[in-house]
Amino acid sequence: MRKSIVLFFSAVLAVTTSFAQSNINIVPRPVKLVASKGSLDLSKRAAAIDLSGADVSLAMFLDEFLKSKDVEAGRDPKTKGYPVKLTIAKVDTLGAEGYTLSVSKKGISIQANTEAGLFYGIQTLIQLTPLKGTKLPYVEITDYPRFAYRGLHLDVSRHMFPVEFVKKYIDLMAKHKFNRFHWHLTDDQGWRIEIKNYPQLQSTAAYRNGTLIGHAGENPERFDNKRYGGYYTQEEVKEVIEYAAARYVTIIPEIEMPGHALAALSAYPQLGCTGGPYEASMKWGVFDPVFCAGKEETFVFLEGVLDEVIGLFPGKYIHIGGDECPKTSWKACPNCQQRIKAQGLKDEHELQSYFINRIEKYVNSKGKQIIGWDEILEGGLAPNATVMSWRGEEGGIAAAKQKHTVIMTPGNWCYFDHYQDTSKTEPLSIGGLTPVREVYTYEPLPAQLTGDESKYILGAQANLWTEYIETPQHAEYMAYPRACALAEVVWSPKEGKDYINFLQRMETHLQRLKNWNVNCAQHLVKEIEYLKNPQTKK
Repeated sequence: MRKSIVLFFSAVLAVTTSFAQSNINIVPRPVKLVASKGSLDLSKRAAAIDLSGADVSLAMFLDEFLKSKDVEAGRDPKTKGYPVKLTIAKVDTLGAEGYTLSVSKKGISIQANTEAGLFYGIQTLIQLTPLKGTKLPYVEITDYPRFAYRGLHLDVSRHMFPVEFVKKYIDLMAKHKFNRFHWHLTDDQGWRIEIKNYPQLQSTAAYRNGTLIGHAGENPERFDNKRYGGYYTQEEVKEVIEYAAARYVTIIPEIEMPGHALAALSAYPQLGCTGGPYEASMKWGVFDPVFCAGKEETFVFLEGVLDEVIGLFPGKYIHIGGDECPKTSWKACPNCQQRIKAQGLKDEHELQSYFINRIEKYVNSKGKQIIGWDEILEGGLAPNATVMSWRGEEGGIAAAKQKHTVIMTPGNWCYFDHYQDTSKTEPLSIGGLTPVREVYTYEPLPAQLTGDESKYILGAQANLWTEYIETPQHAEYMAYPRACALAEVVWSPKEGKDYINFLQRMETHLQRLKNWNVNCAQHLVKEIEYLKNPQTKK
């Protein structure tokens, strides 16, 4: 174990809380939990589920939970047995996603303002249950999220994942009270969503002729020369959206523009500045060919794509990328230069702003709003855009000061494609080092913002880019348990953050993740062992 971790533990080893001592191990940590002596033994009697006006679909999650403990559940409140009551009731302090949970000799009661709150109460109830046995501790819990936006991202363009894994990824998000799934569907290496009016996106853009072997930058570069690709049909997309909605997760689709467009240009080369030919990239990086900002045909195409995407996804936001767009081709393109002149623009940066503003106006006309990476600040920010700050926090700070909403996702804390440990046994990654401890220390509200400016920070998100992640098992390994740490950052009160307490709860939660068949990284085991026994050798 690294010296810094040892010193960290030595400084705070004595810090424990009543929460940890109560042997209740909920992740993310609730706002308030009061435990009392006694427990409710689920095995003694059948459960009588009383929905009290709540949506019947919520009972599905209760049924699954009770069934796992061999408890028979009935829908009729008159069923003999302890009651499990879900109640929609107005409680101002709980907000839209908060809940109260009570376990006593009288039974189990969850109360919330909305069904989303009841759902999160059920997730907490599931974690209250011991790994072995059927005795629920008597508790009174009041809980609600710190941030409205709590997100995880998955890149399916570099490597594609089956629908069943995407569902599992969403399931795990919901268990940890994340509520936004950012689905990165298009990039230079592949187009992954069916667009019926543009069939070559399926036949051509969805595939590349091979994939880089080893790390980018190796000399010489090596490729496997195996055709790789695929796409999600619109029916599959609808299936995933419905699955997510049942778990109170909203999906934000990302359609990259004006950069990261090689895959799309391979299918429709007339949309590039030179007319091609182009092909989907077999390696990772940033490439000069981008959508031509000077051709009207480009906007006709993108609006047609967005029409179908907007028709599929019911959420408020459409992510349009806007990042890493080289201006090389625009500088040499007579169409782009004519656009700059006709619009009275200063340079190619303002041309990108024109591009984003035009797309935003179209998306707004359809009743949606755009999110873009922080490069959309360059040349002037679109009037209603939300900024996703990834190149550090500076973009988010600048946007908040301009009174634009912001989602914080800075690489130092929120890029889960980074290495988790310095061990030579770690799988190949893009670089960087972001261990669980560093994720846990993240504070989404920058100190540079005033109280009023901080209101524009919607929350935070972790990004899982998949250049070096080929399988679902590897994706799980990179996401968990780091996602557990971020879940606590975005849900739990800042004042209660305590890494030692988090580790104490994670000892149980790591086993819970194993029971959920998650291929979870095990780096925390050493830290937990050291916490329990400071004499453990480094």
